[in-house]
Amino acid sequence: MKADYTNVCFPPDNQNKGKQMTTLLKNISPSLFASVALALLLGACSTMSMNSGHTSKVTLDGGHEVPPTGSAATGSGTIVIAADKSVSGSVTTAGIEGKMAHIHEAAMGKNGPVLVPLTKTGDNTWSVPAGAKLTDAQYASYMAGNLYINVHSAANPGGEIRGQLLP
Repeated sequence: MKADYTNVCFPPDNQNKGKQMTTLLKNISPSLFASVALALLLGACSTMSMNSGHTSKVTLDGGHEVPPTGSAATGSGTIVIAADKSVSGSVTTAGIEGKMAHIHEAAMGKNGPVLVPLTKTGDNTWSVPAGAKLTDAQYASYMAGNLYINVHSAANPGGEIRGQLLP
């Protein structure tokens, strides 16, 4: 026996049940289609915005300094370069009394100029200051793997620990 759900949608005294059901389905179908299309579009847009920047996990040590320092100090952090080339993030160090920290421009194994000075925001934490932004040329260097972070100390004023920023 097949269940008849017609009375759930339409009162029993209605004589145009079939016509009203067809009208109901015609009205719902475009709305449902539009809702599904909108959900897919919004999902695609949210994915695009999430992929519009780069997040770099960085590990710092004395072996990557130029020249290597032999320091037992370490550091790690995350730097984000957004699609508009704005920079954010921080690094945390251990075993070093850092005096300064910067993002520099140079390939691995070479030293280069400071691009972004980092701000000491805790005992062992260095953060990118608000408003930091790369130029087009600096962003191209980042995409080529030619930016690095180093932390300077009194014992190693040229830099004690270093880590390359890779996109």
